[in-house]
Amino acid sequence: MKKTNVDGAWIAAVIEEIVATSEENTLHLPTGEKAFDAPLVGYSNGADSIYQEYAAHIGDFYLTPLDIFRKAFSQETGVDRGDLTVISWVLPSTARTREEQAATVRRPCERWIRLRYYGELFNESLRRFLVASLSEAGIQAVAPVLEPYWSQSEMGPYAPCSNWSERHAAYAAGLGSFGLCDGLITPVGKAMRTGSVVARVVIPPSERPYTDPHAYCLYYSHGTCGKCISRCPVKAIGASGHDKQTCMRYTTQKMREYALDAHGIDVSVCGICQAGIPCTAHIPHPDEG
Repeated sequence: MKKTNVDGAWIAAVIEEIVATSEENTLHLPTGEKAFDAPLVGYSNGADSIYQEYAAHIGDFYLTPLDIFRKAFSQETGVDRGDLTVISWVLPSTARTREEQAATVRRPCERWIRLRYYGELFNESLRRFLVASLSEAGIQAVAPVLEPYWSQSEMGPYAPCSNWSERHAAYAAGLGSFGLCDGLITPVGKAMRTGSVVARVVIPPSERPYTDPHAYCLYYSHGTCGKCISRCPVKAIGASGHDKQTCMRYTTQKMREYALDAHGIDVSVCGICQAGIPCTAHIPHPDEG
């Protein structure tokens, strides 16, 4: 899909086409079913002050879009923050995957395990494909999480955390706000994956229809729901939020062992708190709390 006049509609069409047609968008089941349904796409500008707020809040190790571009294209000079656009997308899981995951109690279902592994492999391909498509159109672009300088940090109040968060980029692009369990609640729900690419192109930013980072979470916005608390098999979610250390021990140790033993897939996984709750597949209505 070569084009020299790159705009938001063209970028969205590139992403939508690969999600709809790629043979890599699969759970690798005999049914041949897809890993993801149609995506959501949004944009934020590299000069958006929210990226400086992230760095100030999370830690000075956190990379802004300009930091990322300079690392990827160190030979380029004179590039300003406003010359960059962060392209973000949301890949929603299918209804069948969500239903199967909602029926689980302590361990993720097979489809969810496959989504976490094969779905993220497809997401990596999508990132590469978009970078290549932009490059072919004469646009410099980089997928931060695929670069060697993307890393996790044990520093700061939110450790462990990474130096670039695709969920936070999606928040900046107006694609969703955060829930009690730290998952991103989007118009297609919380049972999804996100992706991002930083590109040297100016695309009008998407509307960000919220100012509260927890706008869509009923627990924070209405004092109701909290259903993800009881869904967590290791009590890593509570009134004060998400205990990342407890959560990660379960996902990277016990559930990784389970996924490998039960399904032959080596991946850290859980996601039980992302299904069987009001925000699984949409932004919840206050009545659902």
